[in-house]
Amino acid sequence: MEQLELVVARYREDLKWLRRVPPQYSQTVYDKGGDWRGGIPLANVGYEANTYLHHIITRYDSLATKTVFVQGRPFDHVPDLHRRLKRLALGEEDGGVFRWLGFVVDFDDALGKRLFRSWSKNEDGRLLDLQGFCQALWAEEAAERFVFYPGAQFIVSADQIRRQPRQFYERALELTHSFPDAGHCFERCWDRVFGVNGLPESLRGKELPIYLRPIRRLGITWDSIPEDQRGW
Repeated sequence: MEQLELVVARYREDLKWLRRVPPQYSQTVYDKGGDWRGGIPLANVGYEANTYLHHIITRYDSLATKTVFVQGRPFDHVPDLHRRLKRLALGEEDGGVFRWLGFVVDFDDALGKRLFRSWSKNEDGRLLDLQGFCQALWAEEAAERFVFYPGAQFIVSADQIRRQPRQFYERALELTHSFPDAGHCFERCWDRVFGVNGLPESLRGKELPIYLRPIRRLGITWDSIPEDQRGW
């Protein structure tokens, strides 16, 4: 029987939404805010990447068949999370070996000039050293661009995780402590961490960004999106 686990990287977010998670999921919450009794405490470093990698390393030999990794407030990037969790639990969506969660497919370049430099929380407009990050983690050159679903939330199978040895994830975890902006680097390449192309074949070749659904709160409607950027 397939085991499902929801892993939440929390920092002081309200987790009442967990009550609506289907009962088929075991739930593990890592708490970096220090104010929630139901969580496993972790030091507040490395953003969600540090949390996810900690879970992979400590549970490497006992991972659920499929794990859903999300932030403590997942809905900004995955407004349909509860529906996706239900579909996975009912077998209406299998998740494959890896599947991003989100409503938009976007991309950044190897210096983060397209997205990271202009990000509202990057007040000094610094670049993102994805070139150095790829050298540190894989000893390889960075790609010209990184295609990803913003928000660093995804489904991944235990078998796919274990295609890399535990030592690889230990090295990755160390980067969350030592490499500048490592969390943002990981956000752009989780599929590569697990050795897959996370973009579904049906979306390959489309103009980026690709919008997977209209988002009214952002003013994204059917009519506002060119046909070649629609993914639904």
